[in-house]
Amino acid sequence: MLLLSSPQLGGGALTEDADIVGLQAYADELRETFMRMQREATDLNARAQAIQVTEKSADGLVSATVSVRGELIRLDLDPRLYRRPDARGLADAITDTIRRATAKALNELVELFEPVVPPERLRAHLEGDLETVLDQLSGPVPRERRRR
Repeated sequence: MLLLSSPQLGGGALTEDADIVGLQAYADELRETFMRMQREATDLNARAQAIQVTEKSADGLVSATVSVRGELIRLDLDPRLYRRPDARGLADAITDTIRRATAKALNELVELFEPVVPPERLRAHLEGDLETVLDQLSGPVPRERRRR
């Protein structure tokens, strides 16, 4: 408890009990939030690692399943593809399907971590957007400095 009372301060007794109690309550709340996050971290990580997304191509002939990192886990090609061979069209359909599945996996991860990390911050990190990450770390930048 901090009591500011001194003859050098004009002899008056200044008490900051209310401020100290408020700060202590805030510190306790932060500590409890940190402890809760620490307890939930293992479960949250397991749920994040378990994210898998399957997407189908527009024509439904290509199906791709990716992990949370966008790694291809499974690729299914409908046998009807062989009736009208089109290597370039097939390659484009596979690529597009994998990209959409990867984007969806990233969205699921961001949504999962939303209670812990602001979505725009996590998305910037995951997408490798260094400029946004640095802006977020440095706080608001004055308008004149941004233009340079």
